[in-house]
Amino acid sequence: MKTKKGWGRGGLAAAGWLLVLPPGMAGAVVPPDSTFFSTVHIESADSLNTVSDGDLWPSCWADDGHLYSANGDGRGFTMVEPRPDPVYDIAVSRIQGMPGGLTGTTLTTRISQTWKAGRYNRKPTGMVCVDGALYMAVQDLEWDFNDAPNATIAKSTDHGATWTWNTSAPMFGDYVFTTIMFLDYGKNNAWNTFDNYVYAYGLDFNWRDSFDNSVSDPTKLYLARVPKTSILNRATWEFYKGDLNGNASWTPDIAQRKPVLQDDRRIYASIRDPDVNRPRNTTVLSQGGVVYNKALNRYLYTSWTEYTFEFYEAPNPWGPWKKFMTKDYGGYPWSDTKNGGYATTIPSKFISADGKTMYVQSNTFMGSATNYNFSLRKLVLEPRVATTPSNGKSDAANLAIAANGTRPIEKSAHFGNTAFLNNGFLNDNEDSWDQENKTVDWWGYTWPRNYNLNKVSYTTGHMFSDGGWFSGNLRAQVRQNGQWVDVSNPQITPSYPFTSAAGTNKTYTFMFDDTWGDGVRIIGTPGGSAAFTSIGELAVHYATGVLQDSGFEKQTGTAVSAPWYVQGPDNKGIDRGLGLAHGGANNGWIHTASRDWNALKQDVQVTPNTNYVLTGWLRGSNNVVGGFFGVCTLPGVVISEVNYGSLPHYTLKSVAFNSGSNTTVSVYAGYWSPGADSFIQVDDLALSRQ
Repeated sequence: MKTKKGWGRGGLAAAGWLLVLPPGMAGAVVPPDSTFFSTVHIESADSLNTVSDGDLWPSCWADDGHLYSANGDGRGFTMVEPRPDPVYDIAVSRIQGMPGGLTGTTLTTRISQTWKAGRYNRKPTGMVCVDGALYMAVQDLEWDFNDAPNATIAKSTDHGATWTWNTSAPMFGDYVFTTIMFLDYGKNNAWNTFDNYVYAYGLDFNWRDSFDNSVSDPTKLYLARVPKTSILNRATWEFYKGDLNGNASWTPDIAQRKPVLQDDRRIYASIRDPDVNRPRNTTVLSQGGVVYNKALNRYLYTSWTEYTFEFYEAPNPWGPWKKFMTKDYGGYPWSDTKNGGYATTIPSKFISADGKTMYVQSNTFMGSATNYNFSLRKLVLEPRVATTPSNGKSDAANLAIAANGTRPIEKSAHFGNTAFLNNGFLNDNEDSWDQENKTVDWWGYTWPRNYNLNKVSYTTGHMFSDGGWFSGNLRAQVRQNGQWVDVSNPQITPSYPFTSAAGTNKTYTFMFDDTWGDGVRIIGTPGGSAAFTSIGELAVHYATGVLQDSGFEKQTGTAVSAPWYVQGPDNKGIDRGLGLAHGGANNGWIHTASRDWNALKQDVQVTPNTNYVLTGWLRGSNNVVGGFFGVCTLPGVVISEVNYGSLPHYTLKSVAFNSGSNTTVSVYAGYWSPGADSFIQVDDLALSRQ
């Protein structure tokens, strides 16, 4: 690919394309989120580079044990200085070894041909080895990357030294199925023990994400199959005409084909940049690769956009396909520590025996982030396994650090330093600046098993003039059975200001009802003109001293139920949705005309010899004089309390105490009735360590 207007090679942008609005949500097709994996982690930048030159690099694992790959726009592994110009538009190389010790030899540049007159190059899009023969899909690609009208398949029976193809006509033309990616079934296609077909995925018109859909629909991926003995015979090809749910059927008529995967999402629909030619609003299906992970019995499709990697998985070649990760690398400029790329593939040769470790090959040509060679970055997956959380309450055990297999997650990381989230240093800074006018941002973790938890401590990073804080809707979520859900009865201490007053390296504690999950995150609306947040640390605990159902929102009836209980003989209950609560929908109440003591109580685990503060909102009739709000031991000995009387409006009451030798205490709100009709209402209690 050639440099154009300073944007770099390989099509990371095509200056001058028309900007189109994203499709309306009505009728948009988006594949569901996958629940197959519990954790997914990919390196923020390429970490293994070879002494080579070029891009794309589709590959196949041949019968002789070597990897064969074809590059575009470069010299392959033939390093000639100074760099010749023009360089090869296509070259085939043999790659020996394994990640960390790869070497290569360029074999030939005589493969296929261009079919359309004008400024077109040959570009490799897919490779496969079947019964010892190599097959390569080659397309015509216009120099400005905007036009891919034809595709040819060439064959080599001498491991890439020489190639043959139909020299009279391309196999595919008229912009239909012209970006072809063969399904990688391992060494010599040996992992296909299911049938005698070779499978190939195809995109119409172009090889990359598009923000110009005036020529074709760039949101659909198609599938074809062909008997492995007749790959070069176009008449034997069949095309998928099933549905998106994996119900397969086939037709020899390419005009009747249906997508095997459709994704109408748009990435970075709105960005901040004075250069109107910067790519935005891009589609998500592009030339990448599909590989069968035999150990996991899963098919993985790796795609990309100008700013992200897009990963999908399926149980069959025809689906149903689900998306399992968007890795967001943010806007330019990229760096050596964080960069995305294009033409993403996973060579089957480099998949570990257990299937959990793989290497993604992808290229970029963006200043200091250049990896314009055969380059790899590690991808580690952990399949989801049903587990029962078993961790007990502990104020010392930080699940972000101690939990085995913890993986940080984020919308985007400006510097790629997600390890900052749980390294124990509160004065670090990472932020989500990415040039997008995003409306949601998050920081969190996923785990390979479920854990109990009830507390998240978020330490901010730096505050900047244009962002670094959340501006609204800040909350904590847990992931349960693959779905993110809000926690119950959250309390944030101190109160979060939703402006830059949140401060640099200041800690905010989210306390919530005991819950469980294999993931946790804080999520909200990013603030500032640049719409980003910052972080120094994120700690996660299953802590003591956390009140449950602190706002009575989990009470399903009008009678008081666990974790709350009552003391005394008179009427007590729950106002549900009556508009009488301080916050939320519900509150607790006591109503009596006797002279007895009545209270609402809850027993709470605490850490011995620790300072706490109990807070709560109370109001009551004007004849209440013997009201008490406080903490006692389980036998009922008062540790600390405050006396209150008439409270015509909800009033915040606070009680400081030390737990002493106790491991459990009782919190209570009650009163001695004056012998006349009287009441109190209680809501939004909280218990915090000091």
